[in-house]
Amino acid sequence: MKNFKYLLVFPLLASIACSEDAVTDQTLPTENGSEFKDEITEIAFPGENGKISDVYFAGKKFPVEELNGKYIYQGDILLPEDQTTTSPVKLVLNSDEKVQNLNKSVGRTKYHWPENTVIYDIDPALPNQARVTDAIAHWEANTAVRFVKRSGESNYVYFTPGSGCSSYVGMIGGRQNITLADACSTGNTIHEIGHAVGLWHEQSRADRDKTIKVHFENIISGREYNFYTYEEAGYDGQEYTAGLDLGSIMMYSPYSFSANGEPTITRLDGSLYGAQRSGLSSGDIEGINVIYPGEVVEPTPTEPEPTEPEPTNPEPETKYINGEYYVIEGVMVLRKDDKWWIEKGKNWKEVELIDGRWRMVK
Repeated sequence: MKNFKYLLVFPLLASIACSEDAVTDQTLPTENGSEFKDEITEIAFPGENGKISDVYFAGKKFPVEELNGKYIYQGDILLPEDQTTTSPVKLVLNSDEKVQNLNKSVGRTKYHWPENTVIYDIDPALPNQARVTDAIAHWEANTAVRFVKRSGESNYVYFTPGSGCSSYVGMIGGRQNITLADACSTGNTIHEIGHAVGLWHEQSRADRDKTIKVHFENIISGREYNFYTYEEAGYDGQEYTAGLDLGSIMMYSPYSFSANGEPTITRLDGSLYGAQRSGLSSGDIEGINVIYPGEVVEPTPTEPEPTEPEPTNPEPETKYINGEYYVIEGVMVLRKDDKWWIEKGKNWKEVELIDGRWRMVK
C-alpha cells in the first residue's frame, strides 16, 4: 500500500480517490463494437469522454481528464478544483526572496485526519444509507480509524447521491463529497472511504512490476496514463507493505479500461487474479495501521475552564512522521530528520515554512 499524506496520502497512505460515476456492472464498448462488463473498477462518468490535459496540483503535474467541471486522475481520482491550476504556480520561494501572498489560494491541506477521526455526514436524500453505516462499521472493526457524526465541524466527508462512486484523497479541507450512485455497493463505499482517508490505487505502486504486468496494447487509447506508477507520474512515497496486494480493495480489476475485452492487468505469468470489493484485505489493514496507528482516545464530555486566555486562532498540534509526505500550504513536502524537504529534479532541497509560504533554506 502506498501512503501519501501530501496529496494523493500525504503522509501518503496506501492507494488514492475515486470519481463520480458508477462502478459495478459497468458496460464498456470494445473496439469491434461488442460489449463486456467490468464489475469492479470505479469509473468517473461512464460513457462520457473528456478533454485530456495536464494540470498542476501541490507543485506537481498530473495528466487528468476534464469532465463536468472535475479533474479526474487515474479514472476515478478527483483533484480539489480550488487547489489545481492549469499552469505552474511558484509555490516555493528562493532563500533570498521575501514572503508575499499568492495570487491563488493553494489551501492548507494535510491529507490525513487528526486523531484518527473522520468527521462525516449523510445526505438525507441518499438511498440505502445502510451501505454507508455498514462500510463505516467495517472500517471501525478492522482499523483504528473512527468516524464521528458532524456537529458543526468545518472539515468533513459528505455521503451524497451521484452518477457514480467517487471521493477525493485524504482530508482536503471543508466539505468533501463521497458520491454514491444507486449501483455503488457497501464494498464500493469501503473503497471510497479508503480514498478519503488517504489510500491510492494499489496497482500504481512503484514496485508493481514485480507482481503484475500491464498490457498497454489492450488499454483504451488515451487512457494509458491511468496505469502509470506513482514514480512514473513524477512523485513517490513510502510503501507500507512488502509488496503489491492483489487482494486489496484498492486494486483495479484485470479488465480496467480495456479497449477490446482482453485483460489490461495480469499476473506476471499472464494469468488472471480476482479483484474484490468485499472488504479490507490484510495488506490494506497493515498499511492503514501504519498511518493511523493505535487506539483513539475518547474525548472527555466537558473541558475545564482555561486558566490562561486561549490564542485567537489556535493551531492544532500535529505530529509529523519522518519518512512521510504531506501537502502543506499546497506543496508536497517530505518529513526527514525532523526537517522539511522538496524534490528539485534529482536532488532534495531543505525548505522552511514562513508565514504560510515555503522558502528554500540557504
